[in-house]
Amino acid sequence: MTASEWWRGAVIYQIYPRSFFDSNGDGIGDLAGVTAKLDYVARLGVDAIWLCPFFASPQRDFGYDVSDYQAVDPIFGTLADFDALLVRAHALGLKVLIDQVWSHTSDRHAWFLDSRSGRTSTKADWYVWADPKPDGTPPNNWLSVFGGAAWTWEPRRRQYYLHHFLNHQPALNLHNPAVMDALLETGRFWLDRGVDGFRLDAIDFLLHDKALRRNLPAPAQAQIPAKLFGMQHHMHDMMQPEAMGLLARIRGLMDGYPGTTTLGEFSSQPGAFERVASSTDGGDRLHMAYTLRPLRDRFDWLTVSALVQEAARPEGWRCWSFSNHDVERAASRWGSGDPAFARLLMALLLSLRGSVCLYQGEELGLTEAELAEADLRDPFGIAYWPAFRGRDGSRTPMPWAGSAAHAGFTVGVPWLPVPDPHLGLAVDGQEANEASLLHEFRRFLNWRRGVPALVHGTLLPVVLPEPLVGFVRELDGQRVLAVFNLSSRAVAFDADHFGDIRPLPESGFTTGAGYLPAYGALFAAVGLRADGELTHHGDGALSRDLNQGAVNQ
Repeated sequence: MTASEWWRGAVIYQIYPRSFFDSNGDGIGDLAGVTAKLDYVARLGVDAIWLCPFFASPQRDFGYDVSDYQAVDPIFGTLADFDALLVRAHALGLKVLIDQVWSHTSDRHAWFLDSRSGRTSTKADWYVWADPKPDGTPPNNWLSVFGGAAWTWEPRRRQYYLHHFLNHQPALNLHNPAVMDALLETGRFWLDRGVDGFRLDAIDFLLHDKALRRNLPAPAQAQIPAKLFGMQHHMHDMMQPEAMGLLARIRGLMDGYPGTTTLGEFSSQPGAFERVASSTDGGDRLHMAYTLRPLRDRFDWLTVSALVQEAARPEGWRCWSFSNHDVERAASRWGSGDPAFARLLMALLLSLRGSVCLYQGEELGLTEAELAEADLRDPFGIAYWPAFRGRDGSRTPMPWAGSAAHAGFTVGVPWLPVPDPHLGLAVDGQEANEASLLHEFRRFLNWRRGVPALVHGTLLPVVLPEPLVGFVRELDGQRVLAVFNLSSRAVAFDADHFGDIRPLPESGFTTGAGYLPAYGALFAAVGLRADGELTHHGDGALSRDLNQGAVNQ
């Protein structure tokens, strides 16, 4: 691996600026607040940060509705504040990735204001417009992710425009090369300022079917879902194969800035893992990508086993995440807030082949916030309450000081409340406790950095009985066995079954004599037989549920 490929195996810390730290007391986190806390991020032992949008925006979707790609929204600060953040991050050895939202803009963007003004305007075809049907209804049956039709009537132009999300987020027409030219120029603006890469939002929504063909219905569900988007096969409104040409153009831009990288986001729609692989396999594609699929799935033995199999695929380069600003926090979604379970998730996430995204607060074991309806700010959650509580529960402010007002996030009134359960998980309290999850993350990340097989190696799944999953990471003769107990009960594990292994307690994980504790893990160096094969005897290790006495093989 060359220095320019620093992103391979990198750990990227996702920062949602609005909720990270407020430096001016207005209740909203800002760029100066991020800069003030970068030392904390660097001490964690990550390689880079990813900043969610801080661009000029009406904030209808909290920054994912961009009205000026080259301006900082005043609520977050100024360009000078961003430049200061970049300088400080680089001084601390942190790379900086920023969000780029290129599938749509705000309806306040100058491009859209021009486009909606008439069919002969300068940018008339920069967005997706269509005539109504003869009865005045939308041109087809496409649905918005946020509910209802994906089309909104524009009386000035006498046409409908497409929006995959809020109607304040009109879809760009990326079939028009001039639109991609303009977007690439906005990207060049930030690359020239010194950013190290882009996280590219909503890749699956970059292109639509030019013929605007109808989507077919998905198989009928037992009950009509709250989110109607799931009732269609999204064959034509998203996931178009021609998007690979757009990815090639993006890669061409990045190649002009050696050492920069791209991280694409793919939806959880069927075929997600395949799209991640194909979009990152080759020099004219993205560098790495992740999918929301694992964040939508359950956490059980079959699902995690399948995830391990996916991580073993050699083509492309995956990035893994278990939490982000759009989904319920993993500690609640998959667990009950048990610190041992959060520790297991940490070890599994940071051991898979690929790069990793950690979402702010994940290192603290933050649970999903339970908010009252009156506290909601997310338009998605407000519209769907209480069937769906929206995304605010994963976006509440970082708790910095457990005994301070608003957990030290702001001296003003926070835009979202800090939930009481987060006070006991605040940074200052965990700093003072060497056994805390925060210190566990630091120790594990520090250890991982010195184990090349875990950062860059191949992954070979090991067949193990439920509730154990495991694999071997290998690089240049270094082999590390990783085994995880997914259950809340201690499980017998015959490590001698693997022959010549040496446990690695410096990982922070230790086992008892012949068993793995509840939500436990084993990391061990694996030896070789004389013929060069792993000293693993058979298809799997013996496992016994200590609480039931049953033996599985």
